[in-house]
Amino acid sequence: MYADDETVRRILQDTGDTWAVVGLSTNRSRAAYGVAEVLQRFGKRVVPVHPKAEPVHGEKRYASLADIPFPVDVVDVFVNSDLAGAVADEAVAIGAKAVWFQLGVIDEEAYGRTRQAGLDMVMDRCPAIEIPRLDARR
Repeated sequence: MYADDETVRRILQDTGDTWAVVGLSTNRSRAAYGVAEVLQRFGKRVVPVHPKAEPVHGEKRYASLADIPFPVDVVDVFVNSDLAGAVADEAVAIGAKAVWFQLGVIDEEAYGRTRQAGLDMVMDRCPAIEIPRLDARR
């Protein structure tokens, strides 16, 4: 277990509303596209981070986290596990408050580094699943 419900709830409700979604493209068949829609419906600003994508869900896309010219609260990671650690390190470097690795994205060393840097982190879970699940428990 890489985050308890309290950490998940804190990230979703208290950490902030600007979410950089790494791996988000205009491909509607990808999970990131649908999750970004859910985040927007939940009131989050979704910032697409993808080297090749066009704007997504009405938001300008950035090639990397370092290119985003405003503060990011949460970095949501939709890349392969072998690339995710570098993204988590970038999230720390840009001053994000939390990192969220999606279902199937696992890097225990990155999890440890990110937590040691003082950020909240969730790994191998999906906010689109957690939002309604936690909302039902209020």
